[in-house]
Amino acid sequence: MTTPQGSGQDMYALLSRLYPMCRSLTGRGVRQTLLILREYLPGLEIREVPSGTPCLDWTVPQEWDIRDAWIEDETGKKWVDFRECNLHAVGYSTPIDAWLTPEELDARLYSLPEQPGVIPYVTSYYAPRWGFCVPHELREKMRKHLGRFRAVIDSELKQGFLNYGELVLRGETDREVLLSTYICHPSMANDNLSGPVVTTFLARWLAERPRRLTYRALFIPETLGSIVYLSQHLEALKAKVAAGYVLTCCGDERAWSFLPSRAGNTLADRAARHVLRHHAPGWMEHSFLTRGSDERNWCAPGVDLPVASIMRSKYGTFPEYHTSLDDLNLVTARGLSEALEAYKLCAAVLERNAVWRAACLGEPQLGKRGLYPAVSFVGSAEGWVRDMKNILAYSDGEHDLLSIAELIGAPFARCLEIADKLAAAGLLA
Repeated sequence: MTTPQGSGQDMYALLSRLYPMCRSLTGRGVRQTLLILREYLPGLEIREVPSGTPCLDWTVPQEWDIRDAWIEDETGKKWVDFRECNLHAVGYSTPIDAWLTPEELDARLYSLPEQPGVIPYVTSYYAPRWGFCVPHELREKMRKHLGRFRAVIDSELKQGFLNYGELVLRGETDREVLLSTYICHPSMANDNLSGPVVTTFLARWLAERPRRLTYRALFIPETLGSIVYLSQHLEALKAKVAAGYVLTCCGDERAWSFLPSRAGNTLADRAARHVLRHHAPGWMEHSFLTRGSDERNWCAPGVDLPVASIMRSKYGTFPEYHTSLDDLNLVTARGLSEALEAYKLCAAVLERNAVWRAACLGEPQLGKRGLYPAVSFVGSAEGWVRDMKNILAYSDGEHDLLSIAELIGAPFARCLEIADKLAAAGLLA
């Protein structure tokens, strides 16, 4: 997709500001993140749901906060330091301060033998546990250490809250577009922060424009956040949502990816495929069988919302995924800007898509309306004129403009411009 970078540098600056924070399902890092996003989105409401609240088949867990964590040997040398990388502590680790043998400690270590130099991202939200994530090459050295290690995790689990952010941009109608993104990962740039950042700038762009549709942006902890929201708002969502997207993995420049809704051919799916087909050569469609984010819940049986996802490199497909390599070098201002542009184009399709009906019986005389070349020759009826005649041919009150654009192989924006001219000439209604 070749587009101006626009606000790419501003987006990258926000992502860089958020990157150092330690986020999880709950806790101080989530609230700090939401407060910063509210600087960009003054209408963002920060909600809280108490620990212990039942939500569908789940329960909101205790709130978790971590202050520090490290591993040191008997000389005081630190082998692992949470303050150098917040992925070192297993997410939701219970507190510990104990001296352990290398063998005892190794049972609490997580590493990736196939990526020996990186730190993996590991969590244990619903089973009490503590642990450390380390590069595999460091783990091998620790196994050979002759003395004991002191393992310290200064964390706290308490009755508290799950927090999420919600922004509603009212339109002329109550038909809604759901924009869902998650804010629950520690320092990872593409799989996590790119989604909230693109969502923030998309919402800012939408807020400055007249809107036919209403837009609901949710900044939630992944999985549990969508379940919590559904437990409170299911019927309203089912009644109002016309299309939706999960915004994640939006920041690199390597690929364009599309994950459809479970239904596969909703308005959200059709708009996304159309935008990618015309603006992102080489894009790849993934099967819903490879889903992994909140589309699992938005599209669940009985919920059945029309929610899809446009990504750059899809989660789980790039080597940096869920490791310390998903850093500020992986995402770029250009990658963020191009992802934002793709979602702007989707919004433009959703805003202006409509069903048209020809207002003239039979083929209209376009020439007398200044819509057809005065001199006819081979090729004079191609291009714009051909698209115009095809739009008229399929404006039967059954096809919406997006389906016509797909049928004739033209970008939606071009078809919209033609339809507006035909309507102004009294040929479409």
